[in-house]
Amino acid sequence: MFAKGDRQAAAELTDRLGPRTYAVALRVLGNRAEAEDVAQEAMIRLWRMAPDWQQGQAKVSTWLYRVTLNLCLDIKRRKTPLDIDAVPEPEDSAPGPADRLQDAARHDALQAALMQLPDRQREAVVLRHIEELSNPEIAGIMDISVEAVESLTARGKRALARALADRRAELGYGDD
Repeated sequence: MFAKGDRQAAAELTDRLGPRTYAVALRVLGNRAEAEDVAQEAMIRLWRMAPDWQQGQAKVSTWLYRVTLNLCLDIKRRKTPLDIDAVPEPEDSAPGPADRLQDAARHDALQAALMQLPDRQREAVVLRHIEELSNPEIAGIMDISVEAVESLTARGKRALARALADRRAELGYGDD
């Protein structure tokens, strides 16, 4: 009945479970004000999810206790003092200015080389090696056979390698 919006059922459920919820929170937290806040939040969450409650799931009281304990744990985590000196400095994983410039140069060089390819080769290479689609997916998109996709991508890769070969050192690629 509670799940269907029955105010009387809601009042009875609140009268029955509210004090128990508060008692659990008080025992876990040891603070009346925090326990009241937790009990109130837990009951609000119960009211919000009531329309979606399905019979046969966990008992309402079991669900409510779990929510209550989770709310208590959240409060306890926030209260745990943090020794700022014990926290390591986060690593800055962002590329530096030199790396960003090199990445931009590589991107521009690849784009220029791609634009030199015949349209079908460029489409196949982009779909396979940049968008990482499978050959059968590409075949469906381009309305060609898988063998034709393989041929287009192989020829496109060879043409790209030739177009970029003289720029390896400039783009920061060693002999490896």
